[in-house]
Amino acid sequence: MSSLKVKLAILAAGLLLSGCMQTTMYQATDTAAFKPHDKELLSKIRYTNVPIPQPFRRAIVEYHRKEAPGTIVVDSDNHYLYYVLDGGKAIRYGITVGEEAMAWSGIAKVGAMTEWPAWHPTTGEIQRLGVPSYVPPGPDNPMGSRAMYLYANGKDTLFRIHGTNQPEYIGASISSGCIRMTNEDAIDLYNRVKIGTIVVVLEPHHGDSPYNSTVALQGGVASVPLFR
Repeated sequence: MSSLKVKLAILAAGLLLSGCMQTTMYQATDTAAFKPHDKELLSKIRYTNVPIPQPFRRAIVEYHRKEAPGTIVVDSDNHYLYYVLDGGKAIRYGITVGEEAMAWSGIAKVGAMTEWPAWHPTTGEIQRLGVPSYVPPGPDNPMGSRAMYLYANGKDTLFRIHGTNQPEYIGASISSGCIRMTNEDAIDLYNRVKIGTIVVVLEPHHGDSPYNSTVALQGGVASVPLFR
């Protein structure tokens, strides 16, 4: 692609994003809502807590779909998770998705919830990643600060929404894993949901986000003043 075409594509993406300026409000992390144990463990992280690309930061956005308030909607294609609010609004979180996240869609419920979960890798993950069969809870555990386990028809779907020790991948797809959020966002969502919360996982190509994840992660909108 020529330099001119690249510049035009970036400009178009920036104009599209700027059209949302009046309807999007970013949310800073409220550490006052963290438990002492959360603060203790998050102070001990060894991963680099990199800034999240601006389009994937937690925000209040307008929401035009028909899901009831209190519902979680996962748009794996566009790397967003929505928690539906009243009044045509939703909290939008940036997420990381992997093969497992892209392989399942449908309607589920939160069937179990855990703070600072342990990780029990599958046999495939052990062979592929060279990890032990058990990873204890903690700030460097790939499951992160919170886990919400999704059930359908009374059975575990093996689909999880959880924290991560790799925040640099928020807004991207990687080789493995379910739905990952920053540890701070996972705590925020966890505090809003309960056992039985409905989770709608959209089928591929059924999301309608105005953002192009690839352009955003390449910095294509970095020079555009997005939202205030």
